[in-house]
Amino acid sequence: MNARSQTFDLRMEGRQVDEAVLSIFHTILFHRSLGKFMYTEEAMYSVGTIGYRDVDCDFFDFTYVCCTSPRLEETLRREISNFSRQLRSNDSGGTGQISLEFFQRKKTRWPFQTDCIPWEVWTIRLELMTLTNEDDWLVCRERVSDMLTDKIFCITDIMNRHDYVPKIPNQTELDMVFDTTYPDVQPYLFQFKFSTAGPSGTSVSNTVKKLIKETLNVSL
Repeated sequence: MNARSQTFDLRMEGRQVDEAVLSIFHTILFHRSLGKFMYTEEAMYSVGTIGYRDVDCDFFDFTYVCCTSPRLEETLRREISNFSRQLRSNDSGGTGQISLEFFQRKKTRWPFQTDCIPWEVWTIRLELMTLTNEDDWLVCRERVSDMLTDKIFCITDIMNRHDYVPKIPNQTELDMVFDTTYPDVQPYLFQFKFSTAGPSGTSVSNTVKKLIKETLNVSL
């Protein structure tokens, strides 16, 4: 199965990167998360509700919605901060990309490990710009706000399509489709990957490293 993909190109000042990426990825995850499942039998369940809250950005005039889940927010902030820090370093050349990839696990015959099959990938390609005066900064704030508004509308339109998402599994296979480690929300399994143009090359997130450990059963 080929994973469908979406790519957004953004250009902004370095201080705006964290909030811009957070606004897009939180919007996506809000649509790709469900409440906690409560099974009464193997294939019979009920689904809890998801809380949500508005987040106001500091470096441009924009508000986005995210799931009310402190641990999920912490995960996104940590992974995006790692990317932003590398992107803004002197080695990066001011260009890079970060991807949010949704996948499901597939059982294989012993002795092979579980396969991780991506089914949807969202990529943000970023280019940093240098501002020299306050007027440029004000123009940039407004431009980034308009740009993100267009991206959020695009995400909403895509989410309303009848595209493939993994079917709800039985209780014993729940963690093959959903990340069940969060106490208050249940997103589809996801991971981050990012790279910059600098000599440090491609980096993977802590989530990806954990999956590699599970698959290869070795310490990185």
